[in-house]
Amino acid sequence: MSKRNAILEAGTRLFSRNGFKQTSMAELSRATGAAGGTIFHHFKNKEDLFLNILKDVQVSILSSFSEHKKKTDYINGMEMVEGAVAFYLHIAGDKEDQFLLLHRHFPYQIAETNAACRGYLESIYNCLVGIFEEGISRGIKDGSIRNQTSHNTAMILFAMVDGVARLHTYNLYHAGSLYQDLIASCQSLLANNNHQRNTDE
Repeated sequence: MSKRNAILEAGTRLFSRNGFKQTSMAELSRATGAAGGTIFHHFKNKEDLFLNILKDVQVSILSSFSEHKKKTDYINGMEMVEGAVAFYLHIAGDKEDQFLLLHRHFPYQIAETNAACRGYLESIYNCLVGIFEEGISRGIKDGSIRNQTSHNTAMILFAMVDGVARLHTYNLYHAGSLYQDLIASCQSLLANNNHQRNTDE
């Protein structure tokens, strides 16, 4: 691993667990074994380091969902949404520090005055909401999901799934134990009951 990537990895871990203000460059030096001068060789200051971390989070999450979509074939839109729910919980657990970073308050404070930060956050959340919206739109077309506003419903669905991921991230509740109930709630929110009756017949 390059020194730059080691700094980004350590920075992700420290910012996500300690916060932005509470993380010092001295801590980053200790965590990476890199002298302060080495860190400043790669990044102008602490905010520049954070923005590069956020850019890495964006690339990592977007590429993970892109690979997931390429590898998976769904029968209908409802199945696609259920797959998105399962993968979201999986990736939130697999990339725990990255999602913990997104679940903290300080990135959104920085985004109020920093256009680059806001852009990275918007890109990440557009991707996360978009994968649910794509499944809902497909389900409306194939009849597995009842007719509704796909974007607004995707936002509600995302908030519900991300809420479960947050409980897991903060070690308040294990996401796996809520999975079946979460899927049932998604089905209740989306299901086209007429389509189900026609399928049964």
